[in-house]
Amino acid sequence: MNLMQLITQNQAAPRSLRIEQKGTEATVYLYDVIGADMFGGISAKELVPQLAALDVTQINLRINSPGGDIFDARAIAAALSGHKAKTVAYIDALAASAATYIATACDEVHMADGAFFMVHNAWTFAMGNANSLDEVSALLRKVDASIATDYMRKTEASAEQVQAWMNAETWFSAAEALAVGFIDAIDQPAEKPKSAWNLAAYSNTPQALVAPPAPEPEPAGLTAEEHHAILSARLSLLEKLAA
Repeated sequence: MNLMQLITQNQAAPRSLRIEQKGTEATVYLYDVIGADMFGGISAKELVPQLAALDVTQINLRINSPGGDIFDARAIAAALSGHKAKTVAYIDALAASAATYIATACDEVHMADGAFFMVHNAWTFAMGNANSLDEVSALLRKVDASIATDYMRKTEASAEQVQAWMNAETWFSAAEALAVGFIDAIDQPAEKPKSAWNLAAYSNTPQALVAPPAPEPEPAGLTAEEHHAILSARLSLLEKLAA
């Protein structure tokens, strides 16, 4: 139930998608959950057209996000990497899960001293018999392999090392993220970064970021077949983006 906890605990968190343009630069504030269908946050459908419309030479992406939907994140990452402008990500407080794919798609990644960067294996909901769950597991492994490829490209770490980080749900400080190559520079913030997100649902969240857990929600009602169909459709989209 970790994923449901993460969603429900953050419904009331402060959120912001704001784009400010000044001269030849634009600043995009990605202070939200990624994905609108289930997570109620920022969707690729909402953000990608706005990115495409920016006629600037540099896009500064400010990030404070607990993650969310990988497929929305992939579409946003593709829009950033394909934009004519130079793209610079600034992790102001937190880039966790799907938010890390967006950050590492940028030409440069800066991280505030005191912020966190977290990688892990993909999650989903699943319900059904052994055969149905085997199919869902196989799809998740394909998603994880795609994620790992991007992390390897950014860090130049081995497949084994990247998979070990993902398996362990690894939280990197700014210094640690710089040492392994996830980011390119550390910035000194004016004040201590605050993530504003309840991250207690994750397994290895640093104590400084853990808020009291909310009551567990009821299980989701989708069938295994419905989950499989959704994952299959989104994996197909991911593979098209990667082609």
